[in-house]
Amino acid sequence: MRQRLYAGAALRDLRRAAGLTQRAMAQRLALSVSYLSQLESDERPLTGAVLAALARHFPAALAQIEGEVPARRLAALAQALAEPTVAPMSPDEVARLAEQSPDLADRLIALHAAKREADARAALAEEAMTAGAGARLPWEAVRDWFHEAGNYVDPLDLAAEALAGKQGGTGNAEWVEAALRARGVTIVTDQHDDAALARFDGTRLTLSAALPAESRRFLIAHRFAAHAFAAPIAAIVAAAPLAQEEARRLLATGLANYAAGALLMPYRAFRDEARRGRHDIDRLARRFNTSFEQTCHRLSTLQRPGEEGIPFYFCRVDMAGNITKRHSATPLQFARFGGACPLWHVHEAAAIPDRILVQLAETPDGARYVSLAKGLVKPSGQFARSPRRYAVLLGCEARHAADFVYADAVGPRGTATPIGISCRLCPRADCDQRAFPPTDRAIVVDAAERRAVPYRVM
Repeated sequence: MRQRLYAGAALRDLRRAAGLTQRAMAQRLALSVSYLSQLESDERPLTGAVLAALARHFPAALAQIEGEVPARRLAALAQALAEPTVAPMSPDEVARLAEQSPDLADRLIALHAAKREADARAALAEEAMTAGAGARLPWEAVRDWFHEAGNYVDPLDLAAEALAGKQGGTGNAEWVEAALRARGVTIVTDQHDDAALARFDGTRLTLSAALPAESRRFLIAHRFAAHAFAAPIAAIVAAAPLAQEEARRLLATGLANYAAGALLMPYRAFRDEARRGRHDIDRLARRFNTSFEQTCHRLSTLQRPGEEGIPFYFCRVDMAGNITKRHSATPLQFARFGGACPLWHVHEAAAIPDRILVQLAETPDGARYVSLAKGLVKPSGQFARSPRRYAVLLGCEARHAADFVYADAVGPRGTATPIGISCRLCPRADCDQRAFPPTDRAIVVDAAERRAVPYRVM
């Protein structure tokens, strides 16, 4: 049974040190003036409600009144249970919990501390993102629009699937070209050395001779989608919160690209085939006559409500480590600015084209992911212009390993590579590949100690 605590003199000293009258102190503690007077006169003991109120308003002084450890526990617990997302508890209930279940109280306090740390890190990351929000480049604004839309555009996806179904065009792109020609568009091939992959003058689509067959089919589908879905694309662009005209034009192009992918890889047919083949990219690409990148990107869009595919994350990384495409339907999120974690195998893949690398990775929160990365080269068609080299990354949570054929190469319970989002946002203190310290952590430099990284993260 709790021993009654009489601390009238200490309570009075606390009030006077704070420069408060009895009335002001009583208001702060939600007490009557007469009740506070009785407490200060030791006519009544401090109850759990009073102690909880003191914990909220005078946590440091409470330790002197009640004792160091119990007082600190009560103060921290009262703060933890004051979160707006937590069902409210009365002060007496809080005090009783701290007294009768100290182990549970300490766990709640630890969870609250972890949540506050996570919130602080998220706020820091958000601040870094929004600091330049007003100066976002048009392509950044469009990239963010797709990310916020979940990389799934329902009206275009449904319309494209319906149109492909009517044409019987699943896995057969010839109907798209025939449909575009039927709209009065002539398709020609440019044999000259030109940087443009495609040009359209309103009646004629000119395609570069250097294009691979898959890219040629996709650009034809893009032009047809821009015609066939002009009205829904215009409506989506009009509703988008994009201030710059260049961004709005880029969004229209991106939506036509999205619709092109949905035409060549209709939702249900593509999702069902992906499931049958355990999401084997090469098998899917062969079935739908699409490229490796197009197929990976389409898998990352399968988030139709009620008919979702596996939640994937997808990104494209150039030779300098810049993320030029990104989307995640998983808890893993990509850094909005800068490059990716140097331990991701996507960087190695960029240097080794046409080879699939598989990685089991673990993020700082303990979540595990299985991903594939493949380096790709898009030829320029001439010696004087360098080919485009980059890598694509596709991954999912390890719990989906049974449905992801690439997980067979590593196993979901094997040794995982510890990865982060980016060095500035990663809390790991023992990473030898760190390029920068975390933005929200202190560092220690010891001149007498040599490490792979010239500082220790606190």
